Amino acid sequence: MNVYKNAGCGCCEGWIKHLEAAGFRVSAQDVPDLAAYRKKYGVPEELAGCHTGVVQGYVIEGHVPAAEVQRLLKEKPKARGLSVAGMPMGSPGMEGGSDDTYDVRLIKADGASSVYRRYRGMQALG
Repeated sequence: MNVYKNAGCGCCEGWIKHLEAAGFRVSAQDVPDLAAYRKKYGVPEELAGCHTGVVQGYVIEGHVPAAEVQRLLKEKPKARGLSVAGMPMGSPGMEGGSDDTYDVRLIKADGASSVYRRYRGMQALG
């Protein structure tokens, strides 16, 4: 997976370590303007996260749990990719403190999105 991030971002490094622990090989690149990568890969502004990854033609935006990336690559839906908007506490790379409830959203080919799975911290709900 290629990951585009801001230099010195600790939560991005935490997310990368989470992916590597799950078996992903990650190549990280510090970039000055993440918005350009979101635009290039078709991530709607309301789904913007902290960093942008690309794997097997899918965009992975923000603190998406590795289990959902693995599920995406297994199911291979016709979609742009996955997103966790913002920086929810308790998500991969944002551990410590409280555990927010957040949605992993599937970014559809037309830019619309739907809930792919709901999480509280690192635990999938439902």
